[in-house]
Amino acid sequence: MSFADARRDLAAWRADFPDDPFEADAPLRGLLERALPADRMSALARDASRFGRAVVDTVGPACARYEHRAHLPELARYDGIGRRIEAVRFDADYHRAGAAVWSSGLVAESGTPGRAYEQATLLYLLSLEGEAGHACPAVCTIGLARALRRAADPDIRDRFLPPLLERDYAQAQRGSQFLTEVQGGSDVGANATIARPRADGSYAISGEKWFCSVAEAQQFLVTARVQDGPPGTRGLGCFVIPRLLDGEPNGFVLRRLKEKLGTRGMASGEIDLDDARAWPIGPVENGFRTAVGVVLNTSRWMTAIGSTGMMRRAYLEASAYARHRRAFGRPIDGFPSTRAAIAQLRVAWLGALHLVFALTELEDRIDSARADDEITVYHRFLVNATKYALSVDATAAIRSAIEVLGGNGTIEDFSVLPRLYRDSIVYESWEGTHNVLVAQVLADLNRLPIVDVVAERLGKLCSASTSPVADRAHAELDSALDDMRRSITDAEFGARHFRSVLDRVLAVARVACLLDGGEHLAADHLLRASLGERPQDDAGYAARVDSLASAAGR
Repeated sequence: MSFADARRDLAAWRADFPDDPFEADAPLRGLLERALPADRMSALARDASRFGRAVVDTVGPACARYEHRAHLPELARYDGIGRRIEAVRFDADYHRAGAAVWSSGLVAESGTPGRAYEQATLLYLLSLEGEAGHACPAVCTIGLARALRRAADPDIRDRFLPPLLERDYAQAQRGSQFLTEVQGGSDVGANATIARPRADGSYAISGEKWFCSVAEAQQFLVTARVQDGPPGTRGLGCFVIPRLLDGEPNGFVLRRLKEKLGTRGMASGEIDLDDARAWPIGPVENGFRTAVGVVLNTSRWMTAIGSTGMMRRAYLEASAYARHRRAFGRPIDGFPSTRAAIAQLRVAWLGALHLVFALTELEDRIDSARADDEITVYHRFLVNATKYALSVDATAAIRSAIEVLGGNGTIEDFSVLPRLYRDSIVYESWEGTHNVLVAQVLADLNRLPIVDVVAERLGKLCSASTSPVADRAHAELDSALDDMRRSITDAEFGARHFRSVLDRVLAVARVACLLDGGEHLAADHLLRASLGERPQDDAGYAARVDSLASAAGR
């Protein structure tokens, strides 16, 4: 095999990536067709196909430049004649990609209740390029827009919401969420930033915010402790701060930008607030409820979507590479170990896709005020659990895809995988670390009928399936739920073991969603892996792997 032959194989691998990643994603389209009426599906397919092509043609090439260390965001505290501007400067390609993202309607759909399927689909397609410098700004803007639409007084909503919904990137305002403080981290109740009421109904906010992603945003959503309010989270209000007042920075200083492992094209910084003028988003006593129930839950759902999109890309990259790359006289997807890795990547992606769109159905109902108590409880469980599980899965999947590419998989300008890997690790900590989210689920078990709802929902999916996998899945669900109940009654057991218990429940949740979607082979493979069954004990293992690997690319 010559040098030229090897390069032709690599060129064929790159050319194998679909021009229209929405049209090429049959499982995604199948999920949407089942969930949506024909007219809504037709409109979404048109928009998603158009945006998918823009991700390939515009966002991807631009992102490859502005994510490079030579073109990262830069802090500009002053302009050329010494005026304080507290700005962030980006490479021109960053704004070119942003124009494509904003024109897709990903953010603008926030103005209409119940557009979760549309937003999830568009973000999933964007996430084929990882965070891409714009997924976080889009998600933060969506969270702020939802909070304003659902919780703010009409005059505040009408002032701040419309600029967030612009499709024209040059005219649109982007939102951000500044909750974290250096002394608190995930312990938001320890926040010390103070909000003092002003005579006109606005507030003056002073303090520090430690991790401020989308540092260039035109609107900041912040939590701050209302003066003389109660301690802990009960004393936190939720506020919107415009970046500029009368053309000047509104009482804030960008202390510095952070150098991050991943999501490097998006600017994160540290911000000092000094009597920044702010307006409450709803009653101040409901501030923490708004910040978590609307804003953080929106971000957790969408972070899980982003993780799933990255898993799809990892699967596409690895499966196409294995088809075209030759070693020892044959394509490497002819080796059983490689076929097993491709099969596992497909199963991991499919499980994530079906689980996160089950969550998307709940989001769609909640945002359009069509949710009953059971849906609300199930969502409370699934939004935290899914974000935790899929962020872990994404990092593992991308790492596996890098291994399929071998040494080439570690080269930044060879494939997108190193960037996805860095981004996925950041996604693991965004909107709550694993332990924080697991602890939140455990705390919720003690005050909500989550176990009964999970048993009903997942049990129904298993019972409805005619696959032989369903009975085994139902048995594992019953066993895992018994341990979930023990975690409630035995505090020491829960503190030590609940994370592994939750992992078991979530494995069955993926299996149940796959069964519901007709993906019986993937469900079987995932369940066997989650139960720790040894492949050599299963006579059908090789046939199952070959069938899953042969579906590569679809």
